[in-house]
Amino acid sequence: MQDVFHRFVEQIADSADATDLRNALGEIASSLDLPSFAYLFPSPGKGRKVRLISTYPQPWTSHYLHSRYEKLDPVIHQARGRQETFSWDAHGSDLELTTLQRQLMDEATQFGIRCGFTIPIHDSGGLFAALTFASDERQPLFFRVIDRYERALELIAIFFHLHARRKLSDGRIIDGVVLSRREIECLKWAARGKTAWEIGRILGISQRTAAYHRDNARIKLGAPTTIQAAVRLALSRPSDVT
Repeated sequence: MQDVFHRFVEQIADSADATDLRNALGEIASSLDLPSFAYLFPSPGKGRKVRLISTYPQPWTSHYLHSRYEKLDPVIHQARGRQETFSWDAHGSDLELTTLQRQLMDEATQFGIRCGFTIPIHDSGGLFAALTFASDERQPLFFRVIDRYERALELIAIFFHLHARRKLSDGRIIDGVVLSRREIECLKWAARGKTAWEIGRILGISQRTAAYHRDNARIKLGAPTTIQAAVRLALSRPSDVT
């Protein structure tokens, strides 16, 4: 297990995008005989999209995201409200299901998602995510692996989340305020003395757009000047980066 985990750590550290992250987690899951997984990271802020990295069938994940099922999913509901890991099955013996949730789980079984083990993640930045390992049936091997490696899987989930949130999220949270990557870029260049015109040339956007993002970042942070806003950004903790 130690060699497998070291390989996972190396792959995650070298990952550049969601595909790399998926491959790294997929490799360690496969080595442990865990058939499939889904990492769900609802990005903070109103109207921001949900991130999903998964080896579930693509037609199901597309349907899930399009239908906004993360708002209904009983597994996600339970993960939001607890710190402990838990097992579940689509028949609902481990979950209290409403009629709509029952329909959702019935749909999931059509794609081979019948039972699973979920790790809730509530990090120090106040962000929530959940990593689920799933199987198409209640195989004894699946649950033996879960029982044997439960603590290791928790560590894998946390490590994966810490990297995924930095690589996938669109910005940074500072005292509950979400700045987009573009706002951060414009603010940083402004702090170096660049004008909106110069920032636009550097980032390949118009002068007006650069000024908008720079000023929007300052307003969001409640700073009277761009320099003060940039200082507040610079002093934000690394854990604030999502």
